[in-house]
Amino acid sequence: QEQLRETGGQSVEIGGSLRLSCVASGDKFSRNCLAWFRQVPGKEREGVATIEIVVRATVYADFVTGRFIISQGNAKNTLYLQMNSLKPEDSDMCYCTVLPTTARFCTLAAVTSLRDFASWGQGTQVTVSS
Repeated sequence: QEQLRETGGQSVEIGGSLRLSCVASGDKFSRNCLAWFRQVPGKEREGVATIEIVVRATVYADFVTGRFIISQGNAKNTLYLQMNSLKPEDSDMCYCTVLPTTARFCTLAAVTSLRDFASWGQGTQVTVSS
């Protein structure tokens, strides 16, 4: 069974940047649709960005468009989320996951519908403050 581990979260000042990493236990991810989610206490886990790694198509939530970049690393088992121009509302736990869907449906709506069937790492905490 594929295991995922998220790292890179820390406390940063407003306007700062972070790069989160997600590493799979195998040599590469088991599926081609990858996603980052966020979660704050009392709220459901929410899609942030998706990437279809064969064609490198990406989809972003409105609240991160223009600020975040999702990408696969040179290592085939590594996924990144570059977070720029960070705001206090970006403070949350961030998780990565792998979705069993096709490129056409590697979207935020699709990954959200599959959320309850996904496996996750332990998450990494992002805190943004002045």
